[in-house]
Amino acid sequence: MFKAVARIFRTPDLRRKIGFTLGIVALFRLGSFIPAPFVDFGNVQTCLAANQGTSGLYELVNLFSGGALLQLSIFALGIMPYITASIIVQLLRVVIPHFETLYKEGQAGQSRLTQYTRYLTIALGVLQSTTLITVARSGALFGTSTVAECGQLITNDAWYAILLMVITMTAGTGVIMWMGELITERGIGNGMSLLIFTSIASTFPSSLWLIAETQSFETFLLVLAVGIVVVALVVFVELSQRRIPVQYAKRVVGRRTYGGNNTYIPIKVNMAGVVPVIFASSLLYLPALIAQFNQPQAGQEPAGWVTWINNYLVRGDHPLYMLLYFLLIVGFTYFYVAITFNPEEVADNMKKFGGFIPGIRAGRPTAEYLDYVLTRITLPGSIYLGLIALLPLIALVAVGANQNFPFGGASILIIVGVGLETVKQIDSQLQQRHYEGLLR
Repeated sequence: MFKAVARIFRTPDLRRKIGFTLGIVALFRLGSFIPAPFVDFGNVQTCLAANQGTSGLYELVNLFSGGALLQLSIFALGIMPYITASIIVQLLRVVIPHFETLYKEGQAGQSRLTQYTRYLTIALGVLQSTTLITVARSGALFGTSTVAECGQLITNDAWYAILLMVITMTAGTGVIMWMGELITERGIGNGMSLLIFTSIASTFPSSLWLIAETQSFETFLLVLAVGIVVVALVVFVELSQRRIPVQYAKRVVGRRTYGGNNTYIPIKVNMAGVVPVIFASSLLYLPALIAQFNQPQAGQEPAGWVTWINNYLVRGDHPLYMLLYFLLIVGFTYFYVAITFNPEEVADNMKKFGGFIPGIRAGRPTAEYLDYVLTRITLPGSIYLGLIALLPLIALVAVGANQNFPFGGASILIIVGVGLETVKQIDSQLQQRHYEGLLR
């Protein structure tokens, strides 16, 4: 292992790629601490110190921005607009036939889809930055009581100041998107995924130290031990797959023989990745967002439905919230897997190239068999995602840790998934130059 790591730094090309990636990551983290124009940095830091736990409404965005959201920095929106735009474009392939046609055209068509994703990212950046600034001006970002103690976060309410802040935060999103594409082209791994990895990993030390300060050192050690076990289990499940054997018939074309080899279709236990967790979190945030904009005036009683939402759908430690969260994740897992993996398309491609599953006829029987296997293997995958996502909420009840519990939810899934993919890419780069790679 140590010899393989030493070979990484002895290989000039690989060393240059890793150095470039680390440089971009350092610039990305630096931008997370530069405040946007007309933001009172001192008051923001005072609010952060007074309110250690993140509001549930902004928890996911703040997690993906590495804490930059609540600091109102130039990179406050982080990579979240790009993630949302990518998911929307992927889902639109089912609704808009033109998008599906572009996807099937190969490199040229997918480049057009990537361009659409960039345009949608900028549009979402404008929308989300406007919403963030509005919430910060109203004092609801940290809670009205906290803002009353630390003062106003935005020093200028003029229209030109708001416009400049919107442009700055949207431009920050564009710069982050450009950085991610640079890493993909000239660095190691998928750039967008690595930036998300960096944002989430940067919050781990502060989250663990907060648990040690607010609870006890024994609780901190317990959380650390649980985290090691959870990481090991997540790695095991993420690498688990069902391999469906496929044989290809021999074809003689002129003097050459094609086919006749055996391969397999890998179906992962967790084919949906972290997307169902993001979907479920976003959907559960909608009622809280609606209730927030329907708060009563001073001295008036809130409406009954607002009180019900605040009691049951805002607090993460409530059993109803946990049950809805779990069921939404299970449902979205089946929905997303059905969109991303089409058994009929796979069966048609196999039939076109003379492939078949032993014991299964080509065509519709193959599609039905793949659908049967996919439905059965998605059930444990969806339950696994639901349980991992509930870990921060269970920790909130069990040890009093806030919902930013580091070893659970979307954070641990992204950390492990991106880590495994990056290690595989480094290993393949090493094996191009040496017979032994990073993994054995």
